[in-house]
Amino acid sequence: MADALRERLRGEQRFTADVAHELRTPLTGLVTSASLLPEGEATDLVRDRVRVLHGLVDDLLEISRLDAGTEEADLRPVPLDELVTESVRRTGLEARISVVGRPVAETDPRRLDRVVTNLVVNAHRHGAAPVEITVDGTRIEVRAHGPGFPADLLAHGPQRFRTGRRSAATVTASASPSHSARPGSSAPVST
Repeated sequence: MADALRERLRGEQRFTADVAHELRTPLTGLVTSASLLPEGEATDLVRDRVRVLHGLVDDLLEISRLDAGTEEADLRPVPLDELVTESVRRTGLEARISVVGRPVAETDPRRLDRVVTNLVVNAHRHGAAPVEITVDGTRIEVRAHGPGFPADLLAHGPQRFRTGRRSAATVTASASPSHSARPGSSAPVST
């Protein structure tokens, strides 16, 4: 089973790299075209969607660079309470934040922000209120309420480019180097 999971991961990594690079050229043309449109409400909507698509392609490119080992984290001391509060504020979504002490972690703030933002957005999208975030040391726990992970996700693990049914569980981001697909597991945020 471990060999099958490794092979699936390698295939997903190749797919990520291929998709990211194939999208980059047409996206550049789309960005240029959107900048030439006359000002107006429709143009604003198009430019907004182009910005979103550009962000997604940038994320894919970063993932492929991380997978290839060509991207390095920009590690520095980060006050986790401030980062989490700001990340949640920018989502525009409700979340209860609880912080123990004044935790600081040596991590890449941009990447950690992305992880926290994604967890909060997904907690609202796939879970149920209230969304609760606990920061304790280098552990950031995001909890949504609902039925939990679907059985097929627990059986087969997470997969890139796959969306699941509505569910909720606790997912934790930690500065530790290990992670798991199970609720309450840790995911690396410094690499």
